[in-house]
Amino acid sequence: MLKIKKIHSYIIKNFLRVFSLTFGGSLFVLLLQFLFQYVDALVGKGIETIVFAKLLFYASLTLIPLALPLSILLGSLITFGNLGERLELLSMKAAGISLWKIMRPLIILVTCISIAGFYFSNNILPKTQVKMWTLMFSIREKTPELDIPEGAFYNQIPGRNIYVQKKDQKHNLLKGIVIYDFSNGFSNTSIIAADSGKIRFSEDKNFLLLTLYQGETFENLKTKSANTDAGNKRVIPYRRETFRQKEILIDFNANFNLLSSDFLKNQYVSKNAAELQESIDSLTIKMNNQKMKYSSDFLRVKYFNSYNGSGPAFSINDSVKVADFNIDSKFYSLKQPEMQQTTNIALNRANIIKNDLSFNESIVDAQEFEIRRHGIEWYKKFTLSFACIIFFFIGAPLGAIIRKGGMGLPVVISTILFIIYYIFENTGYKMAREGVWPVGLGMWLSSMVLLPLGVFLTYKAVTDSVIMSTDVYIKTFQKIFKKDFLFPKKNKNK
Repeated sequence: MLKIKKIHSYIIKNFLRVFSLTFGGSLFVLLLQFLFQYVDALVGKGIETIVFAKLLFYASLTLIPLALPLSILLGSLITFGNLGERLELLSMKAAGISLWKIMRPLIILVTCISIAGFYFSNNILPKTQVKMWTLMFSIREKTPELDIPEGAFYNQIPGRNIYVQKKDQKHNLLKGIVIYDFSNGFSNTSIIAADSGKIRFSEDKNFLLLTLYQGETFENLKTKSANTDAGNKRVIPYRRETFRQKEILIDFNANFNLLSSDFLKNQYVSKNAAELQESIDSLTIKMNNQKMKYSSDFLRVKYFNSYNGSGPAFSINDSVKVADFNIDSKFYSLKQPEMQQTTNIALNRANIIKNDLSFNESIVDAQEFEIRRHGIEWYKKFTLSFACIIFFFIGAPLGAIIRKGGMGLPVVISTILFIIYYIFENTGYKMAREGVWPVGLGMWLSSMVLLPLGVFLTYKAVTDSVIMSTDVYIKTFQKIFKKDFLFPKKNKNK
């Protein structure tokens, strides 16, 4: 039976306590960033609390792979900073326990967390992303909540603009109502002006009921033939109606309808690593076949357009003696109208070929972009888990070196390091997405930048090198910029 030493159990408990707090805080900050990014799609839709809670839950699950590296960095930095600040780390070293042995249980624990993170990204995250984006698209498609302002036109009702001069909240009454109805086309816009009115939904919330009081209606009447008066001017007939009370029924679906998730099943967000690799292989084969087809068709039809055989298009070169054919002499032997006609035909043919090539290029570019997006998602499942290990080997030795715990200096250092990681991660992602760099290079960029830093800090911490002491740097600068160095003394013997 595996027995954990008390000192290892003590270190693990300290780390897990800090890790749980930092993980919750990191997830909360990332969730706030998510809400700020999509605030325009969520505000003013009248979403039910249960729907909004589901969206937050699924969004939190999708942000777990990004919150893990930050929480491991901050947790390891604070844990070893606390041990160093309380002189516990010094006591362990004095007892003959090296830093490697102190870090060993946490290395195993962080490795297990990284493996669990990969399992989550590969098996749970695709399903969570499908549910989250299905909810997000459903919220975007929902009709905005009916909230007509005072003194401004409200245009969220399809086919109508409504103006309300004043709202009487006590009697639930709208005063000074003007409605522009262009549901039958702008050429047949009707205008309704009423002294007051009320608005309410039908029981199924599929219709909007307007009850208007003391008003008039102005409407143009569409006719097939134009009427003319004595002055031979066109007359557009219209209708004017005066009413004491008028009721209008308007289609306005205020219900929340959840869309089907079938449209996301073939997207990269819904696939695990094996499915992504299978999709990449199939898309690559399809793109290569498409390129070969475009190339052969272009050579056969566009370039050698007189060739109708089934063999390779280049075989026509055997029957055409290009060296014996002078294009200039043939062109200048034509008459001026024939020259102009030949030039126009050549330009038109060149434009057709150019447009055809541009169209084929756009299709191939779209296929390459889809392959890159699948590749990015495939690499993400590995890079985020590997980043957890790198951040541990940055945070743990750095905390042992600075020997400062709490939420002060460790939080500042962790924030700076994570910003550096995020900048390189985002840069590599954009370069890979646009095809500037290979997908593998772009997605591993942040890891390649931070891995040497982790190795350097671990080496310095294990060998007890002083790299964070200000006294060392002050003495070094004093040696470099001492007075004798800047102003050397003159030799008196000369």
